[in-house]
Formats: sequence, C-alpha cells, structure tokens
Amino acid sequence: MMRLFLIIFIQLLYVPMLTLRTICMVKNLKVLTCVFGFMEALIYIFGLAIVLSGGQSILEMVVYAAGFAAGLTLGIYIEQKLAIGFTTIQVNIEQENTTLIEDLRKEGFGVTVYFGEGKHGKRTNLDILTKRKCEKNLLKIIEKYEPRAFIVSFEPKMFRGGYLAEMMNGRLKRKMSKKDRQEKAIKSVIEKTVEEIKAETETLKKDWFED
Repeated sequence: MMRLFLIIFIQLLYVPMLTLRTICMVKNLKVLTCVFGFMEALIYIFGLAIVLSGGQSILEMVVYAAGFAAGLTLGIYIEQKLAIGFTTIQVNIEQENTTLIEDLRKEGFGVTVYFGEGKHGKRTNLDILTKRKCEKNLLKIIEKYEPRAFIVSFEPKMFRGGYLAEMMNGRLKRKMSKKDRQEKAIKSVIEKTVEEIKAETETLKKDWFED
C-alpha cells in the first residue's frame, strides 16, 4: 500500500512540472523552462526507478495512470494560480463609454480605443494588454460598466514597446546610438541569450514580487 501512495505522490510532483515546463516553453520563458525541466527530469528518474524495480502489478500500473491524470489537473491549477505572462483583452461595446475608459486607465491599464461598424451599427472597441494576474480585476471593472460587452481574450507570445513596457521598466528605455546598435548586432548568440535570461528574470521578479 505504501508503494501505491508513493507512486501517486511522485506523479503529483512530476506531471505538474511537465505541464508547467511545456506552458513556459510555449510562452518562450527560458528561465522557468530550465527550472521546471530540471525538476521534471529529476523526479521522473526517481519515480521510474521505483515503478520499474521489482515485480509490477496491474494495480500499480492503474495507479500510475491515475496519478498522471491527477497531476495534469494539478499542473493546470498551479499555472492558473501563478498567472504567468500577459493577456490581451478585446472589448466590443455599443457606444463609447468614457467613464469605463477613464476608470481602466486610473487602475493602470493601457487602453487603446478604436471604432468600427457591426451588423446593427457603430461599435466601440477597447484593446487592453495586461498581466494575467490582473485579468479578474479588469473583467470586474468591465462588468460593472458594460455587462453586455462582447469580450475576447488571448495570450500574446511577445510584445515590444508601448505603454505597458514603459510601465514595467519604470522609465523609458534610452535610445540606442548607431554605435550601440552596431555593437549589439555583432554580439554572440550566448551573450544575447544571457541578456534575455537576465531581462526575463527581472520581469518575473517585478511581476510576482512588486505591486
């Protein structure tokens, strides 16, 4: 019986690491991909050694599969709680709501407003990029002013420049001189990777530990 509980416990550790590593890889988060990948491999080797040692029973195989399924669910739950990355919210409303727009901007959300035309007339569209951990608060504000709004959300793989980038950095990035651009162009792949990892680590630190 102790062996069965150990198999389930290992799966509840291993599969969430696999899930998180896959998600971070898709999001191009190098630091977290390396961390979760290392933990995944370590737990996998340890668990495989236990499962394959001695005689295997049908019950152990079923428990292993059940633990794998439970681990997938746990991994998705953990990722949702961590709220890694950013999300883009597109809000379609019947007419321009200046109160909603001003309230969103006061809360620190960058809002781009543009106008279109639908089947039943003119429409106002709001394009909002925000951290995933702020998504619930954003939707509450929209629901307060526009309960009938049509909302679509998706996760951008990358973004550059704009209001949110300035807010994250805390200041505008200095413009690079021609010489700086030339020097950057000849940097090796390793140097570029190191810089990306440093920048990503700093972004994650601000995302999780700073308001």
